[in-house]
Amino acid sequence: MDLAAILILQAVSTVATLVIISIGLAVIFGMMRVINLAHGEFIMLGGYTVFVATNAGINMWVAMLVLAPLVVGVIGIAVERLVIRHLYGRMIDTLLASWGLSLFFIGSITTIFGNTTTSQIASPFGAVRIGAYSISGYDIFLVFMAMTIVAGLFVLMRFTKFGLLTRGTMQNADMAAALGVNPGRIYMVTFGLGAALSGLAGGLLAPLSAVLPTMGAAFIAKAFITVISGGTAILFGTASASALLGTVNTVATYLTTPVLGEVALLLAAIILLRLLPRGITGRFLGRDL
Repeated sequence: MDLAAILILQAVSTVATLVIISIGLAVIFGMMRVINLAHGEFIMLGGYTVFVATNAGINMWVAMLVLAPLVVGVIGIAVERLVIRHLYGRMIDTLLASWGLSLFFIGSITTIFGNTTTSQIASPFGAVRIGAYSISGYDIFLVFMAMTIVAGLFVLMRFTKFGLLTRGTMQNADMAAALGVNPGRIYMVTFGLGAALSGLAGGLLAPLSAVLPTMGAAFIAKAFITVISGGTAILFGTASASALLGTVNTVATYLTTPVLGEVALLLAAIILLRLLPRGITGRFLGRDL
């Protein structure tokens, strides 16, 4: 019974981690149809923001929950204004441009901090024991944060004026402009929101992952797999795909090895997309949240 409880908690934690690393990409790719290959580097920048801030004596929670999304969100807005806004509707060009941005961010951070692993940020929680087994208390905290992020985005997009304008602009920018909305401003803020969520992910994952210039490579593939498998409903799609793939990954890891667990996650995504080419929610919810 104790082992079953630990496995369930580990599966839920893996699901939460997938949600956290994917939600920023879901906003940018799912809503704006922009293939952002710099998503992993936005996560990396969030991790470095926490690293620099905590070394400067700033409280770790402020660094993770405030500074990381704020700094990366501002960087995202700058990227959208300088690069991305010139490429809307040109998916291949956007892909290449974001790949170039990815290399730029990696090179810049490597130049500043070097290419070695920085000191890992200590986890703020100890272990939670269940019988003879234990799980990190920080993993449970990530579950809470994932639920908070999804709920907050749902409220923002469903019940606020900004959410209404954003969803309307993404569906028909010309009509939104005819009604007096500035599509360029909506695109800018939406891209900044997605970048901020990626920065928050980097800040939250900093205590679990070594902070180094190439850390984004460990997350971007999973993020794209999760978002594409979820379909066009950015919130329910990301949550449902994370639940399925996270459970598969946890079970396969327990039965075999972590490497084969990653392989099982990829195979599950391939089978899912073969059966449901539009993703889990694409067939049922369309472009709903």
